[in-house]
Amino acid sequence: MRQLYTLVFGLILPVVLLRLYRRGRKAPAYRQRWRERLGIYSTKSKRNVIWLHAVSVGEAEAAFPLIKLLQAKYPDMPILVTTTTPTGSARVQAVLADQVEHVYLPYDLPFIVERFLKHFRPRLAVIMEKEIWPNLFAACAAHAIPLFVINARLSERSARSYRKIPLLVKPALACVNTIAVQTGEDRLRFIGIGAESAQVQVLGNIKFDVTIDADTINAGLALKQQLFAQRWVLIIASTHQGEEEVFFDLYPALKASIPELLLLIVPRHPERFQSVKKLCEQRELAVLMRSEQRACHDQTDVYIGDSMGELKMLYAVADLAFVGGSLVAVGGHNVLEPAAIGVPVLFGPEMFNFQEIAERILAAEGAIQCTDSSSLMATVMHLYRDEPFRSSLAGNGRLFVQNNQGATAKVAALLEQNL
Repeated sequence: MRQLYTLVFGLILPVVLLRLYRRGRKAPAYRQRWRERLGIYSTKSKRNVIWLHAVSVGEAEAAFPLIKLLQAKYPDMPILVTTTTPTGSARVQAVLADQVEHVYLPYDLPFIVERFLKHFRPRLAVIMEKEIWPNLFAACAAHAIPLFVINARLSERSARSYRKIPLLVKPALACVNTIAVQTGEDRLRFIGIGAESAQVQVLGNIKFDVTIDADTINAGLALKQQLFAQRWVLIIASTHQGEEEVFFDLYPALKASIPELLLLIVPRHPERFQSVKKLCEQRELAVLMRSEQRACHDQTDVYIGDSMGELKMLYAVADLAFVGGSLVAVGGHNVLEPAAIGVPVLFGPEMFNFQEIAERILAAEGAIQCTDSSSLMATVMHLYRDEPFRSSLAGNGRLFVQNNQGATAKVAALLEQNL
């Protein structure tokens, strides 16, 4: 089965590269460093690295505390971090700079994977969440590289897909030393797609160990005083196409009841910054981009956070946070960051990628789920008018995060057994 997978992947590789080139029209970073995806590197690199793969921004953010913990314990061991997306790459470079080496994950073809492994010679491979790459996993096993999948989660939807290709998935999972999952449900689903029971351990979710340093909070509070001192700021974070329109439809009614309201929008993908601005202009909303570095006046309706790596700081600006990817069928994004900062949190009905976290934070009364635009309107108005309720929601959310921390240390201890 893996041979067939390799043949198909090889045949479509030109299409994959063409798609990468086309995506570069809106996001030029996709056209840069494309040779790394083929395992071609222009400079020599350190060998015997601890290698950690984080697909994009969310996985990278979750991995940072673990990386820093490993660096503290093993300062002489070089660390390699791979990502798949340019936004993930930019975040790794912004946070870790020259503390780690960073390249894009190679495409999952045997000759490309071999070039990658020969170049870096990992002593340990760590894959975040649920990435399963049959050729990469097989190559790690062939080279006796201990392989771990950590912070693993598997929705029922993904499990159904994997169960359709057992001859590909089960041999790949057999190459993994340990799968450290977030919940008992994840453990059962991994076993259901072919993992051995002894392989799968429940260690919790390292995203709870989110680090919000005081400088970030203070920078947000300073920006609030500088730009939005007289405004009631509703941040709409990590939005996808179709979500901004929901808030723009509600905006006239919200603004009539909340005269000091400001919408602070942070699109998930940089290539959408300008399209969201154009959407504001079409709605005749006064819009200001963060990159313009101009003062926000009383008539400003929308402020767009078109910067990278500042979402935590912008959360600290807000009076209320809505986490996007949840009004459309994306599956939601991380609600733990605004909760940890102490901002009241809202999200929409589509949270299948964060189902367990969503259910638990709702049970802890640390967030509110809005099922449609009507409930969104009612909830925003309730929270605006009821400050004690708003404070209680924020406090419960922060406590929920604090009470579930500790998974990073457990994962580090697991990895240390092979270092």
